[in-house]
Amino acid sequence: MLFSKPMNQLQRLLLSARRVSSSPITPPPSCLLHKRLFSTSDTDASAASLPSSHQTVQTLESKASSKSRNTSSTTSLNQDELAKFSAIADTWWHSEGPFKPLHLMNPTRLAFIRSTLCRHFSKDPSSARPFKGLRFIDVGCGGGLLSEPLARMGATVTGVDAVDKNVKIARLHADMDPVTSTIEYQCTTAEKLVDEGRTFDAVLALEVIEHVANPAEFCKSLSALTIPNGATLLSTINRSMRAYASAIVAAEYILRWLPKGTHQWSSFLTPEEVTMILQRASIDVKEMAGFVFNPITGRWLLSDDISVNFIAYGTKRKDLESI
Repeated sequence: MLFSKPMNQLQRLLLSARRVSSSPITPPPSCLLHKRLFSTSDTDASAASLPSSHQTVQTLESKASSKSRNTSSTTSLNQDELAKFSAIADTWWHSEGPFKPLHLMNPTRLAFIRSTLCRHFSKDPSSARPFKGLRFIDVGCGGGLLSEPLARMGATVTGVDAVDKNVKIARLHADMDPVTSTIEYQCTTAEKLVDEGRTFDAVLALEVIEHVANPAEFCKSLSALTIPNGATLLSTINRSMRAYASAIVAAEYILRWLPKGTHQWSSFLTPEEVTMILQRASIDVKEMAGFVFNPITGRWLLSDDISVNFIAYGTKRKDLESI
C-alpha cells in the first residue's frame, strides 16, 4: 500500500504524455519507484486555471522555433539569462550570496542523486566513491557546486556552461583540491557536445531548464548525450501559484536570497510537462521527488510535495541510440 497513491499519480502523468506521443510508455515497476513521488497539493489546483500541458508545450516549442529562425544554428540558449548569471558569476562560492539557496539545497539534491544513481548502476550507496568508473556530465554547471561533490564520489565529471565567467570560477575553485582538479570544465553548450558525438553514463541538468529558450530542444540534447539505458536527472521549479509566491515573491523580493528577476514564472514547467518533454526525447521518467524548505531548521528536505521545487530521474530507452 505504500506505493499505491504515488503510482496512481505517476501513471496519470505518463498516460497524459502518452496521448500526445506516438511512443509507447510502460509505467515503471514499483520496485524502482522512490516512495517520495507525486503530490497533488498545489499542482492539480493551479493546473485547473492554466492551459493544458500539451498546449503549453506546443506554445513553448512554437515560440522557440520562431526565435531559432533568427540564429545561424539550433540552440536552446537564452541570452538574457546568460547575462544575468554572468553578472553574479563571482559569487558562486559565497554561501551567503545570491546562490545561497543552492548551497543550502545541495546536500538534499546529492542525497537523491546518490540514491537513484547507485540503484540505477547497481553501486554500493555506502561506498565513499560509488561512482568510480562512470562518466557524468553536469550541464549548466555554473561554478561547480554539483560537479565537485560528484567528482569526490568517484565519477569522471565534465562540467559545461555557456557563461565563460562561470567556467573560469569553477576551474579556479576545483584546482584547490587534487580530487576535483580532474573535472573537465568547458565553456560550451549541450548542443555542441552532441555535434561532437560525446556521450555519458549520466546526464544532470539541475535548475537549468527554466532558464533556456527551448526546453524541448534542450531535453533532446540531454537525451542525445545519454547512453542507451543511461540516466538523466533534471530539476526545476513547478509553474504553480505556490511556486510564484515562494520562489519569486519570497525568495527574490522579501528574503532577497536571489536578485530580482532571476526567475520568470512563465518559464517554469509543471511535472506533467517535464515528463512529456522528456518522454518525447526518449527518456522515460521513473521517479520524482520534491524539495521542501524548513524555515525553522534552515534545511531542505526530500518530500512527496512537488508543488514548488522538484527533481526527475529518467532512463534513456535502450532501443534508441539517438533522437
